[in-house]
Amino acid sequence: MLTHLSICNVVLIEKLEVDFSNGLTIFSGETGAGKSILLDSLGFILGSRSETSMIRQGQEKLTVTGIFDLQNKQSPLYEILQKNEIETELFDDIIIKRTLDKTGKSRIFFNDCPISLKLLKQISPYLVEIHGQFDNQGLLNPATHCHILDSFGNYGTELLQTKENFKIYQTIQTQLDNAVKIHHNSLSEQETLLHYQKELQSMNVQEGEEDTLSQKRSELMNAEKLIESFNTAYTSLEGQGLASNIRHALSAIERVNHLTNDKYQNISKILDSALVELDEATAEIEQASNSIGLEQGELDSIEERLFALRALARKHNCSINDLPHILNDISQKLISMTQNSDEIALLQQKLKTAKEAYQLSASLLSQKRKIAATLLEQKVQQELSFLKLNSAQFRVKIECLSTQPTEFGNDHVSFEVSTNTGDPFGPLGKIASGGELARFMLALKVNLAKQIGVETLIFDEIDSGVGGATAQALGNRLSKLSKTVQVMAVTHSPQVAAFSDTHFKVTKESVQGTTFTRLKKLSEIEKKEEIARMLSGEVISDEARAAADILIKPAF
Repeated sequence: MLTHLSICNVVLIEKLEVDFSNGLTIFSGETGAGKSILLDSLGFILGSRSETSMIRQGQEKLTVTGIFDLQNKQSPLYEILQKNEIETELFDDIIIKRTLDKTGKSRIFFNDCPISLKLLKQISPYLVEIHGQFDNQGLLNPATHCHILDSFGNYGTELLQTKENFKIYQTIQTQLDNAVKIHHNSLSEQETLLHYQKELQSMNVQEGEEDTLSQKRSELMNAEKLIESFNTAYTSLEGQGLASNIRHALSAIERVNHLTNDKYQNISKILDSALVELDEATAEIEQASNSIGLEQGELDSIEERLFALRALARKHNCSINDLPHILNDISQKLISMTQNSDEIALLQQKLKTAKEAYQLSASLLSQKRKIAATLLEQKVQQELSFLKLNSAQFRVKIECLSTQPTEFGNDHVSFEVSTNTGDPFGPLGKIASGGELARFMLALKVNLAKQIGVETLIFDEIDSGVGGATAQALGNRLSKLSKTVQVMAVTHSPQVAAFSDTHFKVTKESVQGTTFTRLKKLSEIEKKEEIARMLSGEVISDEARAAADILIKPAF
């Protein structure tokens, strides 16, 4: 709850320090005294738009500081702070300070830690909720009605399950969309890939084939020279009698060994080995010479093969040696395309299963909502009788959406009212008048106080347009609401003010040509006098004081 507010140099307020307590706090005062400045200042530290016109004349900067005692230690506020890397120890007080200078520069601090305006707007809904007579952020906005009903119904398990099933459904839907997109894109190139695959397979390119063909081509182009050289080598070995000479030498050495008891056996081995190798070399030369063909047709065939392979390599912008890898890549892509079709079929089945699970949880959630809607209608109807709206009726309309699933299920929730017997139901904001709307809103807040997740509610003249017993009923329900959350109300109604636990009076005075707004906490006697003023006007009569006394006593 809000425990302290400090305002410096805001319009007519030069310096203001005020402490607040729980219960019902009332602000009263003449029109134009500056009650709106208090609300604007509070709105400023809650993230409302900053205007340099708020800075008090003659000053360079304004400062507003609010201190809050967050009693709900399970508040989602802590999770928001943690996500934004702000210390999340369970501190006793939250201090929000915001400044604005004449250049329009604004600075915001959360417990002395600088934060952004965006983060402030995320934090503030868990601290204070401000309602005016024509508030359009809550009841008048149908987008909030489903959340309000869910908060009242307290069926978090069903709501969480629906959100989780929706997330699964959405994830699979995204995967399926991506797979279908890939499949459609691949279809356009599949025909081309199949053509390339067939062409490469028909060529049957072998690893290292270019080198083999080039070498063979070189041999065929130089066949005559090669044969001539081989013949020369063969003649040199065979025709010069080398083999015969080696044999004679070997025979002579063997005779020496016979006489020397094989002393020179090693020479014999060398000569014998030379004779064997000479025979082998001669045979190899003869075989190599015979292996070289002289057919022009074979050369033409090799050159045609090389030409075709080089053309195919240019088409794929690679070397001939890379063509087998290109074929493998193309084959893998075609396999992937087939697998993509299988993946689409699998995802379609998964999506069907996920949608069925979602629809089941959404159906259970819808049943819970209908039960909660009936109970909320009953409770609000009871409050409406207290608030002097006996002829009015309130209903929660739940319609099934025919559009895509949402994380909140298939229901569209809207609050409708009929303000008079026999009148048709219609949207709350269009059917109810300002005073009626305020009472409908209060009837809801009384029933939702424990679920709304905010610790301070501020009402700005929601009693406008009503008086007498109706205003007294409003005060009674505000008092009831303040037993659960801290409630503050700006009012001109003495019937409402009579229910206050704490009463502040806002006044405006001029000192030496300068105007100031003052805030004074009233004693019980001063409160009685202020209510008498509100009843009778500037001149307070004894009758007004007696009437004020009557108003205050039934309130307690």
